[in-house]
Amino acid sequence: MSVHFEEKSGVIPCKTAWGSWYQTMEEVFIEVNVPPGTSAKEIKCELASKHIDLRVREQQVFKGKLFGSTVSDEATWTLEDKKLIRIVLMKSNREAGNCWQSLLEGEYVADPWVQDQMQRKLTLERFQRENPGFDFSGAEISGNFHGGGPDFSNLQK
Repeated sequence: MSVHFEEKSGVIPCKTAWGSWYQTMEEVFIEVNVPPGTSAKEIKCELASKHIDLRVREQQVFKGKLFGSTVSDEATWTLEDKKLIRIVLMKSNREAGNCWQSLLEGEYVADPWVQDQMQRKLTLERFQRENPGFDFSGAEISGNFHGGGPDFSNLQK
């Protein structure tokens, strides 16, 4: 498919005081608003498989244990237009049932409605991958979608 699922269907962001975070089956995206004119030299970002630490202009933005584990050597951060830091973390577990409930353990928790919408989105993304000839980007889902939705893998074809 030429267009990524999240690009066609939108994202479900979890808003925070510093910006927002959202996820796909494979990645977690963190967008941090910083003062206009911020330079990369003023940013200290440490990314590990289970921890993250972000400081801007000597001020702690966030620091702690990630909700889930990530592939540390595939994590990146960029400064865009000197006013937005974008961090991309690759999830270690890339299944639809691996829906992060918060960015850090106990911090930046998605409210129940946002969690529900995130899980729906990941389940539809899973259906899209399993059925590449169909377009699930505008679909709605109800019923058993928590934990990645029903498992059809044992059905005979």
